[in-house]
Amino acid sequence: MTFLKSFVRYYKPHRFLFYMDMFCAIMVSVIDLSFPQILNYLSKNLFTMEREIIFGVIGYIGLGLVAMYIVKYFCQYFITSWGHIMGARMETDMRKDLFDHFHRLSFSFYDKNNTGDLMSRLVNDLFDISELAHHGPENLFISILKIVGSFVLLMLINIPMTLILLFITIVMVIFSVHRNLRMKAVFLDNRVKIAKVNSRLQDSLAGIRVVKSFTNEGLEERKFDESNQQFLDSKSRSYKMMGGYHAWNSFFVGLLYIVVIVSGGISIAYGTLRITELAIYLLYINIFVQPLEILINFTEQFQKGYAGFRRFLDILNTAPDIVESPDAEPLVNVRGEIEYKDVSFRYDNDHKVLDRVSIQIPAGKNVALVGPSGGGKTTICSLLPRFYDVTAGSITIDGRDIRDIPLESLRGAIGIVQQDVYLFSGTIKENIAYGKADASDEEIIEAARNANIHDFIVSLEDGYDTFVGERGARLSGGQKQRLSIARVFLKNPPILILDEATSALDNESERFVQKSLEELAQNRTTIVIAHRLSTIKNADEIIVITDEGIAERGSHRELIKWDGIYAHYYNMQFEGLE
Repeated sequence: MTFLKSFVRYYKPHRFLFYMDMFCAIMVSVIDLSFPQILNYLSKNLFTMEREIIFGVIGYIGLGLVAMYIVKYFCQYFITSWGHIMGARMETDMRKDLFDHFHRLSFSFYDKNNTGDLMSRLVNDLFDISELAHHGPENLFISILKIVGSFVLLMLINIPMTLILLFITIVMVIFSVHRNLRMKAVFLDNRVKIAKVNSRLQDSLAGIRVVKSFTNEGLEERKFDESNQQFLDSKSRSYKMMGGYHAWNSFFVGLLYIVVIVSGGISIAYGTLRITELAIYLLYINIFVQPLEILINFTEQFQKGYAGFRRFLDILNTAPDIVESPDAEPLVNVRGEIEYKDVSFRYDNDHKVLDRVSIQIPAGKNVALVGPSGGGKTTICSLLPRFYDVTAGSITIDGRDIRDIPLESLRGAIGIVQQDVYLFSGTIKENIAYGKADASDEEIIEAARNANIHDFIVSLEDGYDTFVGERGARLSGGQKQRLSIARVFLKNPPILILDEATSALDNESERFVQKSLEELAQNRTTIVIAHRLSTIKNADEIIVITDEGIAERGSHRELIKWDGIYAHYYNMQFEGLE
């Protein structure tokens, strides 16, 4: 029932189209059922009269039948066109809900799920749901109406023959239900396997430069062939099952006709049935069989749509780990005073990454985090904008717990520059403007000047309208980094996180980027993660973090004087010690 309610609620915004679709379905069914009845009436009453009477009436009857089929034409047009449009609109609504929900889910969800699989749920699964949304109620309604209507009319013609048909139909229904239960698992497996194909494709294309640099095209082809073959095997199993399903149902339909011919012939021999009545009976049999075949085909469509909608609900029912407090109030007049109070954190059931860490950062100060990889530096920074929630302890901004601040307000106050820059496919202007959607051209240019990249941009043939390529493939590492800095300049946040923003750059690019970062960090509370210690010598405080927690803290001069871990790393970098 929960599944059904979740599905039905997508019909509500399109109620008018749905009711019109059902009304047209009724009209089509009534017209199809009435034609044999009209023929039966005419053969018993009008066609037995004199020629003059037939000539006087038949023209009007023909016009009436034409009018009836014109009505059917418009109804059929509405069902085929606007019925499909309704299904497409429902598919669009579902896709929007799924896409929006993707953005509500926290980083921990994406740590465990592949992008290709999520894309498959957004695209492939929802297509079959659209077909089910349109054809499902319509096919069920028309088929049940035609089956019941034709069955009643068949009973009026010959009861014994119709009871035999009823018995065969019941056997067909039992067989269909039994096979459907087996087909459900097979179609769900189809969805899982095509998602793996999409995952493999996305993974391989996203890393195409690595693939080619290691000349591993053959390896990628073999891995893709493996997932592709698994999908083929799954599809083959489903087609074999469908083949048996359709073949048996076709056999049952054939039995219906055989029963009519044999029992009808016997009834005619005994004089209990006229040949004209048998002809009418066969017309109704055709009306009776047609919806049965539609229902048989519908079962395949239902199982595909059911499997897709089930996978759709799996994501939609995944609750975000990061939840806003109902009493959350936005930040105003942010000073940027940050405090970590006895913060502990672990990823799921893994060992603790942070254990009772306390850090206090005064407003406008620059604090650097250094130390070996895996110590928790990036985790400390990820906890501030609530990409993850602390396991224990609390983090405050200007004395307010970040869990009591709306996510939009919290993250709007924080700018992040990372080592791995992501640029969206589009123009330079669009990528800078990502920091402020309604920014004017003057604001974008000013941000680029502040990031020391304006001169480079105007030197390009298309200037700010230059396309950067996928993930900024047409730009160098330093250029991409300065674009990301311009993006943060445009955002103009009071708090700044620099996560190894220069570690992947050459010396010349680093010099340009470092100058941009220094300008960006002015008058902002700044947290810097750095492996190149030359970039943090002027930090107000340097905190050394190891697997054991905070090992050292102080200014550059103080830490060098203490001759501890920081001094060891510094000497390794600048004196060439091993």
